[in-house]
Parts: sequence; C-alpha cells; structure tokens
Amino acid sequence: MDWLIGFDADDTLWHNERFFRMTQEHFAELLSDHAEPGHLSEKLLEAERRNIGRYGFGIKGFTLSMIETALEVTDRKVPGEVIAAIVEAGKEMLGHPIELLPHAKDAVESLSGRAEIALITKGDLLDQERKLAQSGLGDLFDAVEIVSAKTPQVYGRIFARHGRAQSMMVGNSLRSDVIPAIDAGGYGVHVPHDLTFALEHADAPEDSAKFRRIADLSELEQLVLALSD
Repeated sequence: MDWLIGFDADDTLWHNERFFRMTQEHFAELLSDHAEPGHLSEKLLEAERRNIGRYGFGIKGFTLSMIETALEVTDRKVPGEVIAAIVEAGKEMLGHPIELLPHAKDAVESLSGRAEIALITKGDLLDQERKLAQSGLGDLFDAVEIVSAKTPQVYGRIFARHGRAQSMMVGNSLRSDVIPAIDAGGYGVHVPHDLTFALEHADAPEDSAKFRRIADLSELEQLVLALSD
C-alpha cells in the first residue's frame, strides 16, 4: 500500500473548537456591560480575520484578538482586570487536557505500518507539540508537519517530499484539509465535526473525483482499502 496518509489534528483526532467556544462565552460575560453577545462575536470574528495573517492560527492569536476586540467595543476604556481575565482565559486554554475523538487512535493504529502516516497540522508550534505529546499518538506517526497555513503549495511540497504513489489528507475542515489537498493532487477525506471555526467553512468539492466523506474515523480503513484495489 504505497500511500501517504495525512491526518489533521484539531477536531479530527482530538477536541479543540469546544475550548474556543467556552472561552468565547466567558469573554461575552466579561464584556456584557459593553456589547451584546451577537455584536461582540461579530467584532471578534472580524479581528480574527484581520489578524490571522499576523498571528496565524491558534490560542495566542485568539487571545490577542479578544484583547483587541475588548479595546474596540469599550473605546479603549476596558478595565485592567478584564484584560487580565482575558489573558488568564488564554492561559487556561493552553493547559486543557487532550481528549481524543472516537475512533481516532484505532484509525491511526490500523493504518500505521501499512502506509506512511503523517500528522499535518497548522497553528502554534509549541501548543501543537504539547497536544501531540499528551495525545499518546506521537509514536504512531512516521512524520509530523506543523505548518503556518494549509495551501495547495504546502501540501504539494509535503506530498512530493514523501514521494508516495498516492496521497490523502483526512480532516474536519473543507477549507484547510480537503480542498487544498485535492488541488495538490491528493485525495481529500472530510470527517465532519459538530463544531467548526467560522473561517474554516467552505463548499464541499462534490464534483471532484478525489473527494470523499466519511461519518467518522471508524470508516477510514475500509475507504483506504477500497481506493487501493
């Protein structure tokens, strides 16, 4: 089986977005005297969209975007204790224990040794390394690729470097895991998650011969076997 199979990390192998949602609810409580939750959410998303190019994806950039939003909605009059609470919320996010999603370990184990297995994830280097170490999955991967963005060019370089006959990317994000991997010549396998960051939404490439969707990771091994026939 001459495959390179790439796995996304956050919300594909372990929970992640739920911690952002919980922190955003806390953020809304902290700023409740200054902005309605819906308006605050819109302003925060605008800040995140502006700042991704500066800070990249991850908790640290999210925390800075919350601080920027707090300054904006209070006309720079946000109390110091609120800023301190936002910083503390960011630190708590960085300390959340890792909880694997159902079938994650079995899926990686079942393909390990039969294909080259890579973790391909984006975000803060230190945080992603921490999560991988705590996940208990680290020894199952032949390679770990932590990138600042997932583009067709990035996938193309990764696929070429590993030099397998077939490449596949498995993940919950159509925008980051599926579409650019297909554009780079690989298969893109969508594993939907109930919670997905707003900036990761995209239309499914239903007309692509290399697009697949599975209900969860328990279906991955059979998919790979079917594509190998």
